[in-house]
Amino acid sequence: MTHQPDITHHLPQDMLMGFACGTLPEAVNLIVAAHVSICDSCRAETEGFDAIGGSLIETSAQPQAMAADSLDQTLAKIAGPAPAMAPRRSDPVLPQPLLDYIGGGLDDIRWRPIGMGVKQAVLKTSAAATARLFYIPAGTAMPSHGHNGLEMTMVLQGAFQDEGDYFARGDVEIANADVHHTPVADIHQDCICLAVTDAPLRLQGLLPRLAQRFLGI
Repeated sequence: MTHQPDITHHLPQDMLMGFACGTLPEAVNLIVAAHVSICDSCRAETEGFDAIGGSLIETSAQPQAMAADSLDQTLAKIAGPAPAMAPRRSDPVLPQPLLDYIGGGLDDIRWRPIGMGVKQAVLKTSAAATARLFYIPAGTAMPSHGHNGLEMTMVLQGAFQDEGDYFARGDVEIANADVHHTPVADIHQDCICLAVTDAPLRLQGLLPRLAQRFLGI
């Protein structure tokens, strides 16, 4: 049985409800799915929202007419040959939803250096929000920054310290326009995070702001 991390920073109920309803942007869905896959409490809440939604559909939906041969078509599909299933991969760092989304493990990620030993890999999602992976060497501080919108950061490996709070594997930090911070990777292990933003960051300093145009942060 896979050991579950001791998660102390969870997702808010409105976000879990949005995930269950399918109303979140693709990038936000990705980080919620990754968190829920390894967080027992948030997964239980999400399953509760799914059950409520199913009950509402069952009690409010109107009966729909079906074609006369619907049953025959369904039975024919069941009797047909089962599609070949590729073996499921696993990765000690990437949760299963993220592993499936990328289509490979940590070794398959194409990192791009962005300075100070930090690397990023931008994932393909819809334009409503951006998802990227960060590799941050142990003890390294990220540039001091504020936000023009929402920033969600989930720890996949290692940990980071931020404003007196500590975020380890599975934890999600949520920052908005009121937050200005300088996250620092824990000294004991390189930190890998999944970060999602729906607006550009507000970076401090001339060089970070100049680099921002090229890095898309």
